[in-house]
Amino acid sequence: QVHLVESGGGLVQPGGSLRLSCEASGFTSDYYSIGWFRQAPGKEREFVAAITWRGTRTAYADSVKGRFTISSDNAKNTVYLQMNSLKPEDTASYYCAVDRPTSAPLSTQMGDYDYWGQGTQVTVSS
Repeated sequence: QVHLVESGGGLVQPGGSLRLSCEASGFTSDYYSIGWFRQAPGKEREFVAAITWRGTRTAYADSVKGRFTISSDNAKNTVYLQMNSLKPEDTASYYCAVDRPTSAPLSTQMGDYDYWGQGTQVTVSS
């Protein structure tokens, strides 16, 4: 059973930085992508970034390109989301997820992800 635990959220001022972590367990294959999604109150959950499990390929939403960086540390079974130059509109609950083996790598679609963490709250406010 795949299990995901996010951490690293918090309150930060506009222009600040946070690093989210997603610790994963229960994998039986290297052929997975890990995605980060976010959901603000009253809005649909949206794609933020994704990485292949070995970290060879990444993808980003246009809204975070150049500000967020996704990376992986296979020795620690952890995927990170470094978030810089944060804006108030980045405020949301952030979730990591593992895609199903039959999905195309780096999918931006929620429906292609089978396992989800519990989420971590990020609030950007002065």
